Amino acid sequence: MSFPWAKRYEPTNPLMKFLDEKLPLPRLVYDAVGAGYPVPRNLSYMWNFGVLAGFCLVLQIVTGVVLAMHYASNSGLAFDSVEHIMRDVNWGWLMRYAHANGASAFFVVIYLHIFRGFYYSSYKPPREMIWLIGVVIFLLMMATAFMGYVLPWGQMSFWGAKVITGLFGAIPLIGEPIQQWLLGGFAPDNAALNRFFSLHFLLPFVIAGCVILHIWALHIPGSSNPTGVEVKTESDTLPFHPYYTAKDGFGLAVFLLLYCAFLFFMPNALGHPDNYIPANPMSTPALIVPEWYFYPFYAILRAFTFDFILPAKLWGVLAMFSAILVWFFLPWLDRSPVRSGNYRPLFRKFFWFGLMPCMAALFYLGGTHAEEPYIMFSQIATAYYFLHFLVILPIISSIERPEPLPFSITEAVLGSDGNAVLSDNAKPVA
Repeated sequence: MSFPWAKRYEPTNPLMKFLDEKLPLPRLVYDAVGAGYPVPRNLSYMWNFGVLAGFCLVLQIVTGVVLAMHYASNSGLAFDSVEHIMRDVNWGWLMRYAHANGASAFFVVIYLHIFRGFYYSSYKPPREMIWLIGVVIFLLMMATAFMGYVLPWGQMSFWGAKVITGLFGAIPLIGEPIQQWLLGGFAPDNAALNRFFSLHFLLPFVIAGCVILHIWALHIPGSSNPTGVEVKTESDTLPFHPYYTAKDGFGLAVFLLLYCAFLFFMPNALGHPDNYIPANPMSTPALIVPEWYFYPFYAILRAFTFDFILPAKLWGVLAMFSAILVWFFLPWLDRSPVRSGNYRPLFRKFFWFGLMPCMAALFYLGGTHAEEPYIMFSQIATAYYFLHFLVILPIISSIERPEPLPFSITEAVLGSDGNAVLSDNAKPVA
């Protein structure tokens, strides 16, 4: 989107002029996150999660590179190398805990980012591509996190790898060859550990590339906002810097306080104690679970317990992947002309009293034993999850009567007084 009132970068220092002519990186930064990028003036703290996610990605890459300098991707040495990092490497314990808790923090931020997108319909035109790239980033994050969970080579690492890669064996005809190809053998061992370590190191840089595309796609239509009303005049916007850099800075400070509370006072609270036991193929843990951020999809996987045309295991695998793939189709499933859930009373009820309790239940059920009544509750929650996106959301968008929208973003912030809404120098969007 073109903003004719956006400030243009005009360097005055001779060195900056030279850089602007030869390698215009300062201009790129200025237009991307500086005063040259106008954003809606009514963005709340719910719009801080993008910056927090970027910070988490940088944190994971930096700490991951340091840990890779001391880690041994060998099934006979991996567990001991992690203990070596914790006990013998200077500040190794800090790097390892920062990386492990950083993964959890990353997923907390991303889940909040996604559910904010659900509520404010950030997937609707003209922002479909931003949403689709975001879902791709989430899938890459899940793959990266799973491979990272295997690297400590504790009990939960080994058995988690065995269970998750075993899912591919449910695919008819080609499942077992794919599983053996992924593992480099018939069970998780040295070959699998080497492959997972290589991919775990590589994929964060792929994610970083996708994040650049995500931001690039965002700058074409501009940011969404809590009203869902598009920018109309200059009075609807503020420069990103200093207004939102200050707001993001405050959000980052609050995030760091919470993150450091876990890092320094309860670094193992989100991990599993069995992963401090060396991997033993001859001893199966009483409860095999992934990390907490995979719980909803693990609950969906285990919800299928009987064969119907296809084996139950295959139904579970298909449902688990479909639970994320359905997000790709949200721009076309939700046909309501109104974006913000603040102006959609029926949608709001199903979101807060349907989807959110359903997701909370799946988060809880994914970490429980595969027994009754948890299986039954998982089946109910799974059924509602798919009903919400595939049936309820399309029906709501067809029959709902939205509440009146404000004329402009400025009106939503300052009221309907004409002198307050439009300044004398307000200009229309080009």
